[in-house]
Amino acid sequence: MARIPGRSLWLSAPVGLLCAAVVAALVWLAAPMVPTVVSWAGDTLRAATARAEAAPPDDPLVAALAGEAPLDCRDIYPDDLWRQLAWFPGALLAQSGAVPEIATPPLVEALAPDIRVSCRWHTRDGATLQTALAAVAPDASAAGEAALRGAGFACSALAPGLTCTRTSADAIETHVLRDGWWLVSVERGWHPEDYAGRIAARLWG
Repeated sequence: MARIPGRSLWLSAPVGLLCAAVVAALVWLAAPMVPTVVSWAGDTLRAATARAEAAPPDDPLVAALAGEAPLDCRDIYPDDLWRQLAWFPGALLAQSGAVPEIATPPLVEALAPDIRVSCRWHTRDGATLQTALAAVAPDASAAGEAALRGAGFACSALAPGLTCTRTSADAIETHVLRDGWWLVSVERGWHPEDYAGRIAARLWG
């Protein structure tokens, strides 16, 4: 192997040994701190995990019940459905506290709902999607089911909630009564795939 001009083996060997000795000394001095560092890292990770577990779940119903913030239309729509509606050509959204235009007005009197959020999408050609979420009495399901079945709705009373649906001409109306909440969706001339079901799944899983 060719030597590098100007390098002295007599000088480089002691310097190399000195460097190795310095590194070894630093490792020896740092060794007692290794358990402390490992313990600190473990405590930090455990604390972060505990905070994450203690944080309220990303569920608009939990936030509404806790009174932490008012509900927004964006809260009740799953991400994929929200994007589908927001990017639909000419679609506009109006948020309010109004009850949607349903086929069974007496149902509103029977439920006496406290509307938390009401969302109405409409297109240039007049098609609409209306969805509202309201708090109702815990025993409202019985009165709601009687009124809806009497109006020709097909109902599924599988626990823990009640779901009633009716299709008439180009309209689909769906009611979900569960855990003291009333979710109502009315589709007229615009029918995204499983519209009402996807919103219910967003709220209750």
